Amino acid sequence: MLRSLKHRGPDSTGFAVYGANTPGDYVMRFVLAEQEDMSKGFDMKKIVEERLELVEERLAEHGAEVKHRESATDYAKRFIIHHTGDTELMARHIEDIEGVEILSMGNSLELIKDLGDADVVSDQYGLGAFEGTHGIGHTRMATESDVDIRSAHPYWAFPYNDVSVVHNGQITNYWIMRRQLERQGHRFMSHCDSELLAVYTANNLANGVTLEDSMRRSIGEIDGVFTYLVATKDQLGMAKDTMAAKPLVLYQSDDLIVMASEEVAIRSILPQEIDTTDPYDEEVFVWQA
Repeated sequence: MLRSLKHRGPDSTGFAVYGANTPGDYVMRFVLAEQEDMSKGFDMKKIVEERLELVEERLAEHGAEVKHRESATDYAKRFIIHHTGDTELMARHIEDIEGVEILSMGNSLELIKDLGDADVVSDQYGLGAFEGTHGIGHTRMATESDVDIRSAHPYWAFPYNDVSVVHNGQITNYWIMRRQLERQGHRFMSHCDSELLAVYTANNLANGVTLEDSMRRSIGEIDGVFTYLVATKDQLGMAKDTMAAKPLVLYQSDDLIVMASEEVAIRSILPQEIDTTDPYDEEVFVWQA
């Protein structure tokens, strides 16, 4: 589906995918540098190795056991860790290391994103072998933020470990809402307005708000034009703003939900005769596994 939407933006591609989980275990996807840093003249490989050593030290300091280690690239790592303490406190301590960003730390969620198109990123990170239940993805053309991993979609946020968000549009009260959430202690890793939706949703879910209620609230509380998708370990949701200017095409059957910005993406996997719909303004749908 993302391959068929490559024309929407060649800058970066991201996948939020959901697999099985073990209580107390987290999959931590993190980067130790940006892709472009690795081609700079100084010894970036040594710097990355030093950052990785610091990550290992801080995990141990917080009582986390690293059960499995993988490297997708020199700068992108995948750890499976067992931890029963405060994961947010541990993650913030790790992200105090210069150049380190945790992309996701989920029980079910794994967030993979990098520069390049869908084929490049999928092959680089071995997604062809991933087994799971659902996911969301995004291919991006940078309009108001940098071309880097930090600014790529999807987004994830504490304190709700398994939430991920992709967004099409522009949030005009981004800075006001961001400062409100930062005053509550929330973390932002980029200057992309789409990240606000992840932080906003994670905050609501962590405070007992249902996903459907959170998305309905967002239509009144967030200004701008937007269509966005949210995934958790057992739910998918979509919402459109009051103007419904950003497209979304939806197909649903008894056992399958498929959504995309353009119908060509749905036809890429369902070429047979199907009926699709385009949700109206202020519509919110949530599907429960």
